[in-house]
Amino acid sequence: MQHKKLVWHIFPANLLVTVGSLLAILWYSSSALEQFYTHWITTALEDRAYLVEEQVSNLLASDKRVELNALCRRIGRKSSTRITVIDPSGTVIADSDENPAKLADHSNRPEIKTAMTGQTGTNLRFSASIGVKMLYVAIPLTPLSPHKEKEKFHVLRMSVPASAIDQTLQSLRTNVAIFGIIVALFAILPAIIVSRRISKPLEEMTKRAEQLAREDFSPSPVISSHCSLEVGTLAAAMDSMAQKLQERFDTIVRQRNELQTILASMADAILVIDNKKHVTTINTSAARLLEIKQEKAIGRSTQEILRNIDMERLVDMTLASNAAVADEIMLNKAGKKLFLQYSGVRLQDGSGHSSGAVVALNDVTHIRRLENVRREFVANVSHELMTPLTSIKGYTETILDSGQDDKEQTEKFLHIIIRQSDRLQAIVNDLLELSRIEKEIEYSEIHPQPTNVRGILNESIQVCSLKAEEKDMTIQLDCPTDLIAAMDAQLMEQAVVNLLVNAIKYSHPSGRVDIKAELRPQPNKEEMLAITVQDFGVGIGQEHLPRLFERFYRSDKDRSRKLGGTGLGLAIVKHIVQAHNGTVEVESEIGQGTIFTLLIPHLASE
Repeated sequence: MQHKKLVWHIFPANLLVTVGSLLAILWYSSSALEQFYTHWITTALEDRAYLVEEQVSNLLASDKRVELNALCRRIGRKSSTRITVIDPSGTVIADSDENPAKLADHSNRPEIKTAMTGQTGTNLRFSASIGVKMLYVAIPLTPLSPHKEKEKFHVLRMSVPASAIDQTLQSLRTNVAIFGIIVALFAILPAIIVSRRISKPLEEMTKRAEQLAREDFSPSPVISSHCSLEVGTLAAAMDSMAQKLQERFDTIVRQRNELQTILASMADAILVIDNKKHVTTINTSAARLLEIKQEKAIGRSTQEILRNIDMERLVDMTLASNAAVADEIMLNKAGKKLFLQYSGVRLQDGSGHSSGAVVALNDVTHIRRLENVRREFVANVSHELMTPLTSIKGYTETILDSGQDDKEQTEKFLHIIIRQSDRLQAIVNDLLELSRIEKEIEYSEIHPQPTNVRGILNESIQVCSLKAEEKDMTIQLDCPTDLIAAMDAQLMEQAVVNLLVNAIKYSHPSGRVDIKAELRPQPNKEEMLAITVQDFGVGIGQEHLPRLFERFYRSDKDRSRKLGGTGLGLAIVKHIVQAHNGTVEVESEIGQGTIFTLLIPHLASE
């Protein structure tokens, strides 16, 4: 249904009221004029009757009917009035328009009956004798003699055609109608002006309301100053409401942006669901964890997204419980185990009813892995320390129990104790060194400086030269003399020494170790300095490579202990390279040897 403008509701109503009022006035004025004019004609006829009453009475007294009839004709013609004289029996004695002898008995006429009783009678009716509507006024004539007062009166009747009255009234009605139409036409303009003055402020407020519905809270145009108090008050109230809506909308937008920023920056995965377990909000961490796009997750059920029975059970518990729900669950993603800390709490609306829930998923896989590493580290370090301590204690007790008579045996045991003490000291020194490097990394105490790479490598080879000579091995160096890179010289020398020592240990006698330094371009990155240490010894099994840089991890425990390794050398190498924002890689095959590669950012000398 199409709605009309307010002006077309107000204007027709105003026009209808105006026209209705004019019609009512016209009808009333017409009725009043008719009554007034009839009364005026009646009075005039009565006055005429009294004017000729004396003459008629004299002629009646002298019984001069011919003269009476002539008098009636003469006066009737001059006054345009029909004059009739009726005796008490109802017989017409004289008439100005008709032959009295031909007129019927008039005693039954209403005005005649009234006049015969001594009162003035009036009547408006159709005259059968002349065939027109007539207005009659009849007066009683003065009795001819005093002793005849109780008899019926002679009646003098005056009458005029009612058509004259009707014509006059019709003319008056026509003039009043024309005047009413003119007034109505002139009333249209004021009605339109008044309607517009009423409707325009309301139309402006309607536009203002539509503006608010579009969330446009900018200042509205000024409402006309000619509007009514009620409309002005309503307009002021709408402006006040718009200002408050603007403030609340700004607050909501700010809080929403803050919430979105908080959710986007949170490392925890956050899901907001409704009572039907459909996702309404999901942050970036959750989308990444669940491997789904944020826009595709909105509106989908948790069963489609989570795909885990345990997590679905926890969601149901959260929606059904007033208390927070927390638990730890495990997911399998691409063959890997993910440990998630689940936390869920139910949401409530303004009336206190449940409107959904907030679910937080915290990936604790790394923490669990660190806990495993810590447990393995504690177990390994305990084992590594207990082995020499047990030997030292055992041989010391043997010496004390057997005495020192057998000097050769005692000396042998003391050498074993010294060797185990050296091993214990080496473990402690490596642990302290590893702790020192970690501390320097944590507090940013490592400051790489442009350093000649060949000089560092030569120093490292010099440190390991005695061990190489013991196994009749050669160390071959391939490095440009002018190669400069940013590094901590002492730490990098220590890393290279550790790699060289391992290469010498696990190589066959009379073998060789190659050490090489060069610049390698990286995809979409700057050039990196690559230092490779390659041996041609026993090699390492592929299953050991992922864990090779863990503390106290040994690919061949028996061989490593016989060669005097602490199990911390490669862990130290890894931490030194990480301190230089680099990486360490390893390639190896059983019986073919091993290649360690250190990659660190390169800074050319100025």
